[in-house]
Amino acid sequence: MSTVAPAKKDFLSILDLSTEELLRLIDAAARIKAERRLGQEAPTTGRLRGAHVALLFEKPSLRTRSTFEIAIRELGGETLHLSREFADGTREPLQDVARNLERWVQALVIRTYAHDKAKALAAAGTRLHVINALSDAEHPCQALADILTVIERWGEREGRTIAFVGDGNNVATSLVHAAPQFGISVHVATPHGYELSARVVEEGLRTARSGARVRTFNDAREAVIGADAVYTDVWTSMGQEDEALVRRRAFEPFQVNSHLMAAASPRALFMHCLPAHRGEEVTADVFESPASVVFDQAENRLHTQKALLLALLS
Repeated sequence: MSTVAPAKKDFLSILDLSTEELLRLIDAAARIKAERRLGQEAPTTGRLRGAHVALLFEKPSLRTRSTFEIAIRELGGETLHLSREFADGTREPLQDVARNLERWVQALVIRTYAHDKAKALAAAGTRLHVINALSDAEHPCQALADILTVIERWGEREGRTIAFVGDGNNVATSLVHAAPQFGISVHVATPHGYELSARVVEEGLRTARSGARVRTFNDAREAVIGADAVYTDVWTSMGQEDEALVRRRAFEPFQVNSHLMAAASPRALFMHCLPAHRGEEVTADVFESPASVVFDQAENRLHTQKALLLALLS
């Protein structure tokens, strides 16, 4: 089975891969998913035998930790769990953490509040492959799973549109980085003051294919009209708890409910990176509806992360 030869040793951003590398990675993930039913006979079984991957999680995690652990083990590798204290840089500098780890392990998966921490570790560990499993700036592993999910449901992806409704956050950023490279347009609807940065919009447009566009809105319904998928995320992310009341007031008009979904394409998908707060960013009836692919997205984290690990390490 062929794998991607990454442009860089690290995966801190979707933009670390070229469009062709990204396309091949998603194709590889689809094959890996289909072959998982073969168990120990799957072509990727044991491909990372002898490799050690460290996991450093500042933030709590269900999907990210579970899928990376399972992916590493099914590929034949071993995991090393690091205490979250090693991510704060006070016990010892992050640069020293990286230079120690690269003597023992092949890769570090980090889930952190600060994107700069992932960058610092990657820069210091010249032999260490660093994977961004979520930072305040980007969530590229989620975007990989999102793209695999919509391709599975749509087949032909070019000319489609995903409307992201809510905060112009890390999930929205990585979606804008990824989807246009597959010919998928992205509409991002946010309240005033919570917009996606102009830099991220420009980055999405720069790598877009087949006429895909990135558009920003301050009206949720306007963004959703005719969309093939409606995506949302929590209004208050970890680390923003002191803003919860202000955010709830600002985002209330951006709730994804049956009225908003009715403005989208009749067969539009509902997407969420999870965990979800039913009754806030999405109503329970939409979350539990046949349109919802949220657990497909969660499952596909396993397969896309396997493809990513193989791309970087094998």
